[in-house]
Amino acid sequence: MDSFLETLSNINGEVNSFIWGPWLLIPLLLGVGLYLTIRLKLVQIFKLGPALMLGLIRRKDKGADTEGDITQFQALTTALAATVGVGNIVGVAGAILIGGPGALFWMWVTGILGMATKYTEAFLAVRFRTTDANGQKSGGPQYYLQKGIKNGFGKFLAISFAIFAFLASFGIGNMTQSNAIAVNVESSFGIPLWITGLILAVLTAAVIIGGIKSIGRVTSALVPVMIVFYIIAALYILIANVGAIPAAFGEVFSQAFTGTAAVGGFIGSTFLIAMQLGVARGLFSNESGLGSAPIAAAAAKTTHPVRQGLVSMTQTFIDTIVVVTFTGLVLITSGVWKEEGVEKGTATGDAFAQQLPGDWGHILVTVALILFAFSTIIGWSYYGERNVERLFGVRGIMPYRLVFSAVVFVGAISQLEEVWTLADSLNGLMAIPNLIGLVILSGLVARETSLYLKNDPKLTANKAEIDRFMAEDPGYQEWKKLEKEQHFR
Repeated sequence: MDSFLETLSNINGEVNSFIWGPWLLIPLLLGVGLYLTIRLKLVQIFKLGPALMLGLIRRKDKGADTEGDITQFQALTTALAATVGVGNIVGVAGAILIGGPGALFWMWVTGILGMATKYTEAFLAVRFRTTDANGQKSGGPQYYLQKGIKNGFGKFLAISFAIFAFLASFGIGNMTQSNAIAVNVESSFGIPLWITGLILAVLTAAVIIGGIKSIGRVTSALVPVMIVFYIIAALYILIANVGAIPAAFGEVFSQAFTGTAAVGGFIGSTFLIAMQLGVARGLFSNESGLGSAPIAAAAAKTTHPVRQGLVSMTQTFIDTIVVVTFTGLVLITSGVWKEEGVEKGTATGDAFAQQLPGDWGHILVTVALILFAFSTIIGWSYYGERNVERLFGVRGIMPYRLVFSAVVFVGAISQLEEVWTLADSLNGLMAIPNLIGLVILSGLVARETSLYLKNDPKLTANKAEIDRFMAEDPGYQEWKKLEKEQHFR
C-alpha cells in the first residue's frame, strides 16, 4: 500500500512539474492574458475606476431586472471569498521564501494581465448562463465553452472543466483551507485539530445548505471586514518601516529577472524559479484564467455581461494588486523571508509578530487566516456544486453539499503535503480548457465590449438605453433569447 501511494505521489509530482513547468501553463496564462489585454484595448486599466465605482460604491446594478440570484456586490464578494484565502498568506510567503522578492513582481504581472482574463470569463459566464431545474442561474466555463463553441470540441472542453473543477473543489477550496485553519489555531491557541475541524464542518454546512443566496449574504458581510482588518494591520507595519519600502521595491524589480543570491537563511533562486512560483501562486491567489470566479458572476443580477465583467475584474485587482502586495511587502521589509529556519506556513505570522506589539502579530494573522480560509471554503462550495449540477443535474447538489462539509473535517485533521501538490495540478488542469476557450471566444467578447463601452463609457445607461444601442449587434438579441432559456443539459 505504501509503495502504491508513493507511486501515485511520484506521478502527481511529475504531472505538476509538467503543468507548471516553463512550457505549458505559465506561457499559456501570460500569453492569453496579454492577448486579451490587447484585444480588449487595456480595459483593465481604462475602466478600472468605473468598475470599482459600480462594484464597491453602487454595489448593485439598479437597472437590472429579476434575472439573477444575487446582487453584483454579492457576486463580487463571493468570488473574493473564494480567492482571498490561504494563498494570500501562506502562498505568498512560500513563493517569496523559495523564489525571493522577485516572485512578487510575477504575481503582479499575473494580476494585471489576469484582470483582462477575469473580465472575459465573467462576460462569457453571464452571456451564456442558463437556469437550472431549481430556478437558479448557472454559468461558467462548464456552460460557455459548450454553448459558445458549438461543436464536439466545445463540449469536450466544457465537460473536462466540470470534472476538474468538481475534483479541485475538495482540494484548493476545502482540505487545504480547513487544514491551514486547524493547524494555525492549534499553534496559537492550543485547540486540538479535531475540535476546530468539527466546528468548521458544522459552520460550513449551516451556510452552504442555503445555497447561493445564503452564501452571498455571508460573504457580503464577512469579506469587506476581513480585508480591511488585514490591510490596516499590514499598513501599520509598513508605516513603521517606511524607510525600508524603497529598497523592498528595488529588490522586487531587480530580482524578478536575475533571481536572488543566497542571503541569511535563503538558499538563492534563479529567474525561472521566481517566475514559476510567482505565476503559480498568483493564479492560486486570484484564480484569473482558472474559470472558477465566473461561476459566481453568472448568478449576478445585471443588465449586460459587460457590466458584470468589469465588476468581476476588480476582484483580481483587490486580491493581487492590493492584498498580496501588502503581504509581500511586510515579508520583505521585515526581513523574515531570509531568516534561518523560517517556515512558509508561519512566515507571515512571524513577520507580523515581530512588527506588532505583544502577541498581537500571530493572533492577528491567525484570525485573518481563519476568516480568509473559511470564506474560501464557502465560496468554493458554490463552484463545486454548479459543476456537480452540470454533470449530474440538480439531484446531485444536496449530496455534494453534505459530502463537502464532511471533507472539511477530514482536511482539518489530516497531513496534507500531497494535497497541496494535487491542488496545484487540478488548478492547472481546470485552467487549460478554459484558457483555450477564452481565446476562441475572444472575438465575440471584444466586439460586444467595444460597442457597449462606446455607448456607455461610465456604466450609467438604463436597461431601455442598453437595449436600444446594443440592438445593432446581432449577438445581443441572441443573448436576450438565451436569458429566457430555462434548462440546458
